[in-house]
This record gives sequence, structure tokens and C-alpha cells, in this order.
Amino acid sequence: MATLALVVSLGWSIVLGAADINVATVWQAVFAFDANETKHQVIQELRLPRAIGAALVGGFLAVSGAVMQGLTRNPLASPSIMGVTHGAAFALIIALVFFPSLTNVGMTVASFLGAGLAVILVFAVGAFSTSGLTPVKLALAGVAIGGMLSSLSTAISLHFQVAKQMSFWYAGGLANTDWTSVQILLIAGVIGLVIAIAISKAMTVLSLGEDVSKGLGQNTWLVKTLGVIVVFLLSGAAVSVAGTIGFVGLVIPHITRFLVGADYRLIIPVSAVLGGLLLVVADTGARLVNAPYETPVGAITAFIGVPFFLYLARGDRRGM
Repeated sequence: MATLALVVSLGWSIVLGAADINVATVWQAVFAFDANETKHQVIQELRLPRAIGAALVGGFLAVSGAVMQGLTRNPLASPSIMGVTHGAAFALIIALVFFPSLTNVGMTVASFLGAGLAVILVFAVGAFSTSGLTPVKLALAGVAIGGMLSSLSTAISLHFQVAKQMSFWYAGGLANTDWTSVQILLIAGVIGLVIAIAISKAMTVLSLGEDVSKGLGQNTWLVKTLGVIVVFLLSGAAVSVAGTIGFVGLVIPHITRFLVGADYRLIIPVSAVLGGLLLVVADTGARLVNAPYETPVGAITAFIGVPFFLYLARGDRRGM
């Protein structure tokens, strides 16, 4: 049912927009493309990659959030706990200041590398502590590294006067998504999702507690390492393409656990579908709520996610 809803939402996302395009035209643009037809070009070069990109970004953020909550056993965990967003922003600012001639692809690669740097720093800080990498230390390391990178980013953007350019990225959005962005998402997604599915059974055990996991002979360090790689690949790619889009990685894993239980062999694929569905609907709404102007899609997801976050922050821990 969720998969069908995702397919329908993708179709409506392509149809709806500033230009009046009907379903028949969309069908022709996809299966009988005419380069001389303006509406076909709009669909092929703008709406289709944007819709697919929204589905991939939403799915990746949701899976990253599910993995993070499993690793830390913290119901409030999300990809941002690893400093991914702050690392990507830091690298993007460095690229804007020192390499202003970089193409959009170059900027995307730079922000992706920054996200990876943040994950490595967080993992290193947590792992080199005396008692090893614990959920609390992982969370604290993420907050510390994220705060440091955020402060550096703010200082550099103000000094070099690139704060305005960065404000669009911080708002989050998919307006600049093209087929190159989709390719980057697909490459990172194939690798990340394969690893996530491979460790899904171990993640189910680990979410019960580290002592239980070790008692069953599981290599918890390996599972955590692979989980961190999944978060880096999926959320790093998502952030590099769409900027800061919050709450998808927080809300969707909880909804998924409510629907399918605590088995990560189900949580991971269902989270991917529901995350994609949420962001496609949110992105469509962002284009229509104040047409012909765009509302940042991050504002739409925040409108949905903030009440949910406050509900969780009150102490409801059911489903973990």
C-alpha cells in the first residue's frame, strides 16, 4: 500500500506545478519524448529528476534515522546527531569561498566529502575514549563536532560574505535537483542500502542492548562501523543534494516501528518507502502552498516534525 501511495505521489508531483501539464502529456514525455516540445523538456529536465530525487532523499534520511536510533538506542536520534549536516555545510562554505568556480557537481561532491569528514570525526572521538564507543558518547561526540563545525561555518560565511548563498542551502529544497544529482543519490543509495539490509538482523539484536548483543556472540564494533558507513553514505548524499531537511529521519522510523514492529529487516525497507512518500508529498506542497513561489521544503517537514518531536521529548519511549 505504501509503495502504491509513493508511485501515485510521484505521478502527482510531476503533474502539478506552475505550468499546466496533464497526465497524458507526462506519459508522452516519459515514453515518447519530443525534444521540440517545451512541456516534454520541463518534465524530463525539471520535474522528473526532482520527483525521483525527493523520493530518494526522503528514503535515505529515513533509513539513516532508523539506523541511528538502532545504534544509539535513542528515540530522539536522527542523522544530524552525527554532524552530517554541519560537515556538509562546512565543506560547502569552503568550496564557495576558495573554489567559487566549481560546478554544481563539484559543490555536491564537496558537501558529500564534508559530511563524510564529520562522520569520521564523530566516530573517532567516540571510539578513542577509554571505555569505547557507547551510545551516549556517540551522541555527545556528534553534538560536539556538529557544534564546532557549525561555529566555523558561521564565522567563515560572515567573514567572506557568503551567508546569503548558504541561507538557501540551510532552508532545504530540491529546486536544483537534476539527473546528475539523481545519479549521485543512486550510487550512494545502492551501496548504503545493501549494507543496511545486510546488517538489519544484527541491528535488531543490537537495539535490544549491547550486553545482549555481545552475549549472543555478535561483533558489535563491526555492526556499529557498518551502521556509521550507512549513515554517511545515505544522509551524506541526501544532504549534499537537498540541503538541510529535518525531521524525516526522526519521524519516519517511529511510524515504521509502530506499523511493522522492531525487526530491522522490515524497518529498513518500509522506512525507505515511507520516507520517500513523505518528502515527495512535502516537496509537492512546497511548490503549491505559495505558488508560483516556492516554500522551503524544510519548513514543510518541520511543520510536521516539530509536534512529533515534542511528543517524543515528553518521554514517550514506546516502540524502541
